[in-house]
Amino acid sequence: MIDLALITSAAPQLLRGVLVTLQIAFCGSLLGFFGGTLLGIAQTGSSKLLRFLVTMYVTIIRGTPMLLQIMFFFLMLPNLGIHIAPLPTAIIAIGLNSSAYISQIVRSGITSVSQGQIEAATTLGLSRYDITRYIVLPQALRIVLPALGNEFITLIKDSSLASTIGVLELYKRGEIFVSQSYNALGVYTLVGLLYLLITSVVSLLFLKLEHSYRKKHARN
Repeated sequence: MIDLALITSAAPQLLRGVLVTLQIAFCGSLLGFFGGTLLGIAQTGSSKLLRFLVTMYVTIIRGTPMLLQIMFFFLMLPNLGIHIAPLPTAIIAIGLNSSAYISQIVRSGITSVSQGQIEAATTLGLSRYDITRYIVLPQALRIVLPALGNEFITLIKDSSLASTIGVLELYKRGEIFVSQSYNALGVYTLVGLLYLLITSVVSLLFLKLEHSYRKKHARN
């Protein structure tokens, strides 16, 4: 199954795959976070048109498989004259998918902020931008931080879907090594353990970040 020889021979390839997996998850989550935050703000805004467009976007993205979205971008972009490598294509597709989910996380955080605080800030003459930036978003992000951590962990696992367009992330590296070693059970077990290790470390980091964030704002 798994022995020292297998670990030694597979480690270089799998570790390169780990780096690509983390790159996809990190860049995809950044795109998803900023895009999702803007979408969440728009969905709680006063513009009916923006709310409708965001709702349609979220419905389409959440109602179709991420695998299909990755393939769609991979096949569509060249037809539009946009030629980019599979890795950034996967990051864009995964990031846009994540933005739909994060928008709903951010929206729930925004709506949980007390309306009284917003009314008080409006009475003091603060603009909508200042209210959103200094009052609503800091509180909303503190509330939804655990959900954002879960989304990042999900992206680490979903990054394996990038293998369908030839991205050499962790799962794809493992698949290649299976064809070289003929030890499918051992290699896939090792790949699974690496995913488990990555997600466990990330989970602990987010727990520490959440604790520090709450402690900092409790003092304030």
